[in-house]
Amino acid sequence: MNDNIRGASFMVASMATFTLNDATIKYLAQGMPTFQVVFLRGVGATLLIVLLAHLTGALRKPIPRDDWKWVIGRSLAEVASFYPFILALTHMPLANVTAILQALPLMITAAGAIFMGERVGWRRWSAIAVGFVGVLMIVRPGGDDFDRWSLAALAAVLTITLRELITRRLSRDVPSLKVAIFTALGVMLLGLFMSLREPWGAVTPGQGGLLVVASMFILGGYLFSIMAMRVGEVAAVTPFRYTALIWGLMLGWLVFGDWPKPMTLAGAALVAATGLYTLWREGRRAPMPRPNAPR
Repeated sequence: MNDNIRGASFMVASMATFTLNDATIKYLAQGMPTFQVVFLRGVGATLLIVLLAHLTGALRKPIPRDDWKWVIGRSLAEVASFYPFILALTHMPLANVTAILQALPLMITAAGAIFMGERVGWRRWSAIAVGFVGVLMIVRPGGDDFDRWSLAALAAVLTITLRELITRRLSRDVPSLKVAIFTALGVMLLGLFMSLREPWGAVTPGQGGLLVVASMFILGGYLFSIMAMRVGEVAAVTPFRYTALIWGLMLGWLVFGDWPKPMTLAGAALVAATGLYTLWREGRRAPMPRPNAPR
């Protein structure tokens, strides 16, 4: 596999685990204070990541001095994106907030071309534009479903774009697990700070089990998303964010009973088609020699 196919595979895995985590958090937030859930999940996720980093030896590998600013900057961008995202997630149907986030491929591709000088061909632009039309069909700006929580989701889109561009600045000497540790710590501290403003509730054994499950899902989401943005080209990898929409639609129906409207399904079909087309295009490209892989 060339770098773009590897990056796309990581992105698909990231979107699956992130959306499964989102569904679990949304479900838990129906019976627990939202930021108590965020903090407790953050504790579990941080412990799991530190343990995995220890077992793989990544914990002993130093972060180069020049990379510290990018590691810290990425963690701050993660916190800045998570706050509006969790507000949107707990006030909107899962499929809707997931759909709005699918504006990310267009935003990240454009930012990569403008700020990082990455080459974006007309076929990629066309595929991403068609996918974005599909997103507009789902969101339908100006409709009844487009409110202040939709704006919060759009704010998350902007800050996630910044986060992903910062991730591209990390050198290959930075262990991905080390980056994931700082990411989990940042979100955990946000949850702790915000949870102090609301009364805590008792945690039942069932809720505790779901918190462990969410911690495992977010571990996969953090790790796969970091790895996805460190291999391949931004324009080739980011379209596979669209696969999160499929997960969002499916989980929204199965877990929360949110059956998508016909226009939403049509938009989802367009989104899926662009991802499959991009995968087909990348499969036709000759594999490129890859230097040291990120760890």
